[in-house]
Amino acid sequence: MPPESPLPDASPPLVMHHPPSADRPLAGLTVLAVEDSRFACEALRLMCNRLGARLRRAETLVAATAHLRTYRPDVVLVDLGLPDGSGLGLIASLAALGPSKPLVIGMSGEDGAQAAVMAAGAAGYLAKPLESLGAFRNVLLAQLPGRGWLGGFTAAPAQAMPLPDTLALRDDLLRAAACLARDRGGDAYVAGFVAGLARATHDAALERAARGPTAELVPILQDRLASLSARQPFGPF
Repeated sequence: MPPESPLPDASPPLVMHHPPSADRPLAGLTVLAVEDSRFACEALRLMCNRLGARLRRAETLVAATAHLRTYRPDVVLVDLGLPDGSGLGLIASLAALGPSKPLVIGMSGEDGAQAAVMAAGAAGYLAKPLESLGAFRNVLLAQLPGRGWLGGFTAAPAQAMPLPDTLALRDDLLRAAACLARDRGGDAYVAGFVAGLARATHDAALERAARGPTAELVPILQDRLASLSARQPFGPF
């Protein structure tokens, strides 16, 4: 659980040098992604870059709290499934800050998570996997004061979310395999982590394995890593 006040001595926001526009509506904003998946964070980075924002990343609640003591982002995107606990506590503590709070958006790929995110005090919710640049933009613009004039945005097929580097996916799969090999009792976390990767890459077989016994997950992780190493596609991704 993060400390009661994650923003005690945060530095002031960065000065905006380029005003927002219809093409770059998030220009001048800094976004903190509290996200353990490098693959998911690469997707966020690409979308933020496309829309003009700067992205920082924290992989855990502890790292996020340390970051927030030093920096004051304009937007905080909080995933719920993190290695050291649920993101709901961080959402609640940020929502309680009052006028100085950043815009807080919760993220999850689990059914029914939106209600919990909003009850914790988030201003909005993003369903994972994040596959629409337009949906990402609209969720943020709906809650950003002074930017509503930029209007809505519907992404055409050519404007869909750019795919992250497959090296990020490989890193995430290696991390999951290493956690299982260490057998630290975190199988439930790893299963959720891998299931999220599977949904993001539309890999139904991997998602089924993540929902089943650990003994069935290990070999399919090894298979996916071997496929990536050989640069062979293993599904719709």
